[in-house]
Amino acid sequence: MRIDLIPGKKIYFASDQHFGVPNLAESRMREERFIRWLDQIKKDAQVLFLMGDLFDFWHEWKYVVPKGYIRVLGKIAELKDSGIDIYFFVGNHDLWMKNYFEEELGIPVFFDKRYYEIAGRQFLLAHGDGLGPGDKGYKRMKKVFTNPVAQWAFRWLHPDIAMRIANYMSQKNKMISGVEDQKFLGEDKEFLILYAKEKLKSEKIDFFVFGHRHLPMVLDLGKDAQYINLGDWISYFTYGVFDGETFDLKTFEG
Repeated sequence: MRIDLIPGKKIYFASDQHFGVPNLAESRMREERFIRWLDQIKKDAQVLFLMGDLFDFWHEWKYVVPKGYIRVLGKIAELKDSGIDIYFFVGNHDLWMKNYFEEELGIPVFFDKRYYEIAGRQFLLAHGDGLGPGDKGYKRMKKVFTNPVAQWAFRWLHPDIAMRIANYMSQKNKMISGVEDQKFLGEDKEFLILYAKEKLKSEKIDFFVFGHRHLPMVLDLGKDAQYINLGDWISYFTYGVFDGETFDLKTFEG
């Protein structure tokens, strides 16, 4: 997909807000901070990429979606209605998203990596879970979570029961929750860095932009390519911005 950047406009990226944890009060504070950031970027944003795990858990039934998040959803709808293009990449915590964002907010939802040409530069965008070598335990678990039969069975649980089970698993299971993702493993062991380097052997990519690892990072890969991890809105409150020339990783002090 090609995006022609309008003069004076910018492309914004944010990931891993995990709204809903660790409790209602603290999540609400982080939501309000994120909303202030959305208000700030509204003046010059042409496109906003939400790169996954906006919620710590999300599931859609036919007529029901999880309670809460009305403020952040309302603000996202406001930005969309003002003419800002918004794209949502599903993460490992909201991989059971269906068509709610598309039907209610008019926001396309992607379940896999996507390629973009923005102002003549090549981007590869993805949440990041399941890419690269290793992490076989999570990859097996993801196959279960994305299995149509498993989703069908879960949908038949009463939402009160289903959400209680899901929230417990999301917060307690480190394989899902991303607690371990806050530790840098070294360039030669980071699976997303290894994935990006492997891609560069056969493709021309200027910017690899991921979430998932919760580690704000900009790393030069050679061949004029950069690996960017967007960090999170739990510990770092970081976001990415591209102005047509450079990609910057910034912190919203709020």
